[in-house]
Amino acid sequence: MREYLLTILIAALVAYLLTPAVRRFAVWFGAQAAVRDRDVHVIPTPRLGGLAMFGGMVAALVVATGLPEMRKVLANGDVSVGKALLLSGGLIVLVGIADDRWGVDALTKFAGQVAAAGVFIMQGIQLYVIPMPTGESLSLPPAYGVPLTVFIVVATINAVNFIDGLDGLAAGVVGIAALALFSYAYLLSYTNKLTTLSGATLTAAVLVGICAGFLPHNFNPARIFMGDTGSMLIGLLLSASTIMLTGQFDPAFLGTYTLFPFYVPLLLVPAVAAVPFVDMLLAVWRRTNQGRSPFAPDKQHLHHRLLELGHSHRRAVLIMYFWVSLLASSLVGLSFTNSLVLVASVTGAVAVAGLAVMIAVPRMSARRAATTAVAPADPPRPRQPV
Repeated sequence: MREYLLTILIAALVAYLLTPAVRRFAVWFGAQAAVRDRDVHVIPTPRLGGLAMFGGMVAALVVATGLPEMRKVLANGDVSVGKALLLSGGLIVLVGIADDRWGVDALTKFAGQVAAAGVFIMQGIQLYVIPMPTGESLSLPPAYGVPLTVFIVVATINAVNFIDGLDGLAAGVVGIAALALFSYAYLLSYTNKLTTLSGATLTAAVLVGICAGFLPHNFNPARIFMGDTGSMLIGLLLSASTIMLTGQFDPAFLGTYTLFPFYVPLLLVPAVAAVPFVDMLLAVWRRTNQGRSPFAPDKQHLHHRLLELGHSHRRAVLIMYFWVSLLASSLVGLSFTNSLVLVASVTGAVAVAGLAVMIAVPRMSARRAATTAVAPADPPRPRQPV
């Protein structure tokens, strides 16, 4: 655990320290987000924050190669984790820089995402098995494993890209998802007396660190945006951890009371990314029905609707954090207890309370503002005779 904590700390510290320099470079380079009708920021804001996140990732991997136990993970002959993350991450960052500075069409970005997935596959990061309800693992031949791997990578990248609409939203949501994956992988290995060292856990740890390091600069009011450079990078790392975790644990070897823990990697990312995935599907359906391209921008995403309800930017982001954390903690909790009723009851109670607060707070704020607006001014006091 100490080596993982050091990796997280290095990733966070380097990303945090690099971000101001990247911000100045983005202003000089001309990579700034102009104010558009569908945006929520009111002044031009530099992009390219993903460069600082990539720097944090590189620094964390370099430090990991010098740690005695972590070096074994990176030296694994079957999966070249470090090489895969550096090559695919570098490729996706280059595509992101071009888009943040000059803007590229959707097909070019899609080709870059598929190429990054191809780098993963060439370095051994691929979906090889899927746990079955019978307790056995279904082996996937390349004809099925390769396209499924590409699909997971591209879908995760675009889901993260879709949610990157409010200050701090994407970095926080992905950081929570990565923390849930890290906790799941580490705790399941530790409780079953297996090695806690794996490429999936290391990738999740690096992702937690770079999101935590970048978030202070990106939270409302954001001084820099991660841009497509960052959103595609963290989506890529999230998909890598998910793919490597799927099928990592053998049900027969662990002898667990339920098979649910072995489906968590496949369920966790769709669960914590339920908001961006649903938002993405709704956006595609909405734009297609309007006769527009599925990639055409608009101002009808879920985070825009939260703002319309009366929530502030910060409160809207915290609401999204709350729901993502609730879903993630519920899935991880189900991996370590056989009491479905207990987990469902606690999750349901917290969800109802959160929903009530989410609806009540803007109404209370609006009522308080209206009362303040109509309150009569105090009459002037008469002057006392001298």
